[in-house]
Amino acid sequence: MDRETYAAEAALEEHHWWFVGRRRLFAREIGRMRLPRDARVLDVGTSTGTNLRMLRDGGFTNVTGLDLSDEAIRFCREKGLGTVRKGDVCDTPFEDASFDLILATDIIEHVEDDARALAEIRRVLRPGGHALLTVPAFEALWGGQDEVSHHKRRYRKPAFDGLVRAAGLAECRSYHFNYLLFGPIWLARRLIRAAGRSPKSENHLNAPGLNGFLNLLFEFDCRTAPLLRPPFGVSILAAVRRES
Repeated sequence: MDRETYAAEAALEEHHWWFVGRRRLFAREIGRMRLPRDARVLDVGTSTGTNLRMLRDGGFTNVTGLDLSDEAIRFCREKGLGTVRKGDVCDTPFEDASFDLILATDIIEHVEDDARALAEIRRVLRPGGHALLTVPAFEALWGGQDEVSHHKRRYRKPAFDGLVRAAGLAECRSYHFNYLLFGPIWLARRLIRAAGRSPKSENHLNAPGLNGFLNLLFEFDCRTAPLLRPPFGVSILAAVRRES
């Protein structure tokens, strides 16, 4: 990502509705895995530490972050969010079967070879271990945020599920989320593009009152998406396991 995008995320991730809601969603999914709090956890593509914050608050004590960006690592260090090593999701500096849980949330879309990234996640995940994956959905939603974040693609769910299975990961749960804002986000990105304007980060398009409303809406969305399994959404979540 661009330096400005890292700076925007670092400043907003603690309270912004998108990051807060995702942390709650991820915490619930991880709770279903019934992992001990001393489980070895890897957060791939740590960025400025939003998942590290969630894992710390959840009581996990053996967590490592991984990011290719010195800027991201610096932000995590300044926030006191634990150990973050420098490395690439396609070639991680860890031994085989090192982790009980791996988070790769909104990172697979950043790399050219997504199949290799998923294979590497499987390699460092122990047999029986869990991974939590999220990616952006639907090319129709492509916008300036994808560009400043240096995304390579957005996904359709059947194709992403197929990639996961081809990497040797068994799908436990997979669904779209952020489905309630799918239409407004699609429209807003079309209007922004038509106007020839591109904000440095969409996260800046916020205000305290709006943030509170969207926080409630997104919480309802994330509570209902696993139950309703909507056929569309801004993002896809897959909770998977390495079986052998």
